[in-house]
Amino acid sequence: MDNIRVGHINFLNVLPLTYSYKNGYDQDLSIMYDVPSALNEAIKSSRLDISPVSSITYARMSDELLLIPDICIRADLDVESIVLISRKPIEEIMNDKIILTAKSATSHCLLKIIMTESYGAAPVYDIRHINVDKPVHYDAVASLFIGDDALYMYLNTPKDLYCYDMGKEWHKLTGRSMVYAVWTVRKDFARNYPKLLQFAYDKILSGLENGIKNKSAAINSIINEKPFTYEILDHYLGGIIKWNLPEDAVESLVTFYNLAYKLKLIDSVPPIEFADVARMCI
Repeated sequence: MDNIRVGHINFLNVLPLTYSYKNGYDQDLSIMYDVPSALNEAIKSSRLDISPVSSITYARMSDELLLIPDICIRADLDVESIVLISRKPIEEIMNDKIILTAKSATSHCLLKIIMTESYGAAPVYDIRHINVDKPVHYDAVASLFIGDDALYMYLNTPKDLYCYDMGKEWHKLTGRSMVYAVWTVRKDFARNYPKLLQFAYDKILSGLENGIKNKSAAINSIINEKPFTYEILDHYLGGIIKWNLPEDAVESLVTFYNLAYKLKLIDSVPPIEFADVARMCI
């Protein structure tokens, strides 16, 4: 077959792996760079063989996907790059309208869980494209940001608006870390091309390891293109965002799925099934 079709999130939260892909680790891989929602759709439609996806997407496609072990995007407490920007305190939001970013899926479910379980609220949700120049539309009370835009809003919240970190809110509710994205492989690809799956797994994990070891070079490679200081990104990458998938993080993922199922955001709690690869922990 042609090069293995691999998705990659076009956000700073995977900068170490981006850096490695840009420096040779993409050999024999055909990389699709895009936002999580686009990658979710691409693997669903079989345009990708392997990809990170929003964690909730695995739950919705577990009959077609396997988890890639040892890699995810998670945070133990604050996440800084998934935030609710609001005109009023979060505890005062009831049946108001909240705009959801069009770039994500897990964050939508996470916010709905938090608003229902933590605050007893039942907002009206509307998915739209949003930007940092006009963070809250005139007809809404709040907007949910993810990725680089969210990190910018977290660090530069206008004085007349409130900012709520969804990682912190999740931890307040559950006492757990949060897994925001997981790497997955289509079951048909894993079944038909086990050697290529192993090859891709080795490339992805070794690329992440290389990027972490060369974090300073990775940050410097993009620092002039982003509205963040070196110090901010150095803290964010590894200090806030983590990429390994230990057992307690898997348990946190199950907690997320149980709450999503309780609120009827998914049809069932999926089995946690990992692809069969010779593992290389980072």
